[in-house]
Amino acid sequence: MPLEQLMSLGSARPIVRWGEDDVLHRPARRVTDFGPDLWNLLCDMFATNTAADGAGLAAPQIGVDLAVFVYECHDAFGRERRGLVCNPTIALAAEPEEEILGEGCLSLPGAYLPVSRPGFAVCHGYNQFGEPIKVAGTGTLARCLQHETDHINGIVMEDHLTPAERRDIHRQHKKIAKRYPRTWPA
Repeated sequence: MPLEQLMSLGSARPIVRWGEDDVLHRPARRVTDFGPDLWNLLCDMFATNTAADGAGLAAPQIGVDLAVFVYECHDAFGRERRGLVCNPTIALAAEPEEEILGEGCLSLPGAYLPVSRPGFAVCHGYNQFGEPIKVAGTGTLARCLQHETDHINGIVMEDHLTPAERRDIHRQHKKIAKRYPRTWPA
């Protein structure tokens, strides 16, 4: 199914929260079937990401143990970038230049903290047809590629934070948690 169709079909699903389901805290299974079941999942992932106003969403965030994520965000040049990556791996420069920017996670909605990540990333993987792809990104796209690949590997943003920062981000979320019921954004 072409990307335009994947982005226009589907239904939003509830997003799993940190600590609620171990699917967010363990590596996801590799995608091996690049057919209609995957495409239907991708349709729902794009719909969920759009409903949540996210930059990206990994399958484990909707409770699916599969190594795939979708993204729709801008790069450092202001260009809108959108797509998906199955079985992602990240390649970084030998000595990457770090950027410290505010970052949030749809699995802990409404909370943001500065996180240091390389400002350029290359993500290798496969498209919805099982064909090899490479996505190079700067700015928000670079951060998104790294953040979503972390989800595929069972790492949540909290794992990059100090204990004090973890307490802070959970306090932020707790203050506005009523805005995000368990069914959010479905």
